[in-house]
Amino acid sequence: MKGAILQLNVSDDPTANLAETRAMLVDAAGQGAEFICTPEVSNCISTNRDHQRSVLFHEQDDPTLRALRREAKVLGVWLLIGSLGLKTGDADGRFANRSFLIDPQGEITARYDKIHMFDVAVSATETYRESSAYRPGAQAVVAHVPFAAIGMTICYDVRFPALYQALAQAGAQILTVPSAFSPVTGAAHWHTLLRARAIETGCFVIAPAQTGTHASAHNKTRDTYGHSLVVSPWGEVILDAGTEKGVYVFDLDMAQVDSARARIPSLANTRLYAGPT
Repeated sequence: MKGAILQLNVSDDPTANLAETRAMLVDAAGQGAEFICTPEVSNCISTNRDHQRSVLFHEQDDPTLRALRREAKVLGVWLLIGSLGLKTGDADGRFANRSFLIDPQGEITARYDKIHMFDVAVSATETYRESSAYRPGAQAVVAHVPFAAIGMTICYDVRFPALYQALAQAGAQILTVPSAFSPVTGAAHWHTLLRARAIETGCFVIAPAQTGTHASAHNKTRDTYGHSLVVSPWGEVILDAGTEKGVYVFDLDMAQVDSARARIPSLANTRLYAGPT
């Protein structure tokens, strides 16, 4: 089947972001894509928590989710909304970073809340505390759809290989890694991590990414790495989108999953062992 990645450069204005995403979604479908994927936080990138509270919604009220579900139905495509920032009912007011898989009827087939929070100090001038604004998820998700079993993850999850092993052991053939990766860590680790997750599991890895400098009317801007990737189950990079936003189409031959796993049957060879002492 034919897939597509939408490499986005969203601002802190969800309404403006939605208009551009919808146009790119129509473009991707027009190029024959049947499975279309957007990056992490497709609705809004902002470091200003007050601004987020003013523009984000609960899932049932979110206009981006509603509009993209409608567009998927009109176009008759499968859509991975990489993630949306959403309000929750949590007493501490933290948001959810939630990925959605939408079917061609516009229905939500699966949801996944990002498990691993990006709480790091990349350098003396670049620090992130995702957990101060977003609450972590606790449930791994494999969505079984007609063309594949899809293991859903988000961004920083990629540094935790046990999650991907568990998804593959549960039947995943495609692993999705929508991201908004830091340029510093992206240049150092992005390609290596994604290729490793593909090789270890014998899965396709589809990683739609945010790119460039993200405009903000309310706080400092943020930069992301770009380079949306599609990696084959053998670890070959079959798509690297570089740093330009846009629509990037690719082909998926699911027979490659069985072929790679037959050549290196690491999932079948996994053994239980006692912990180190």
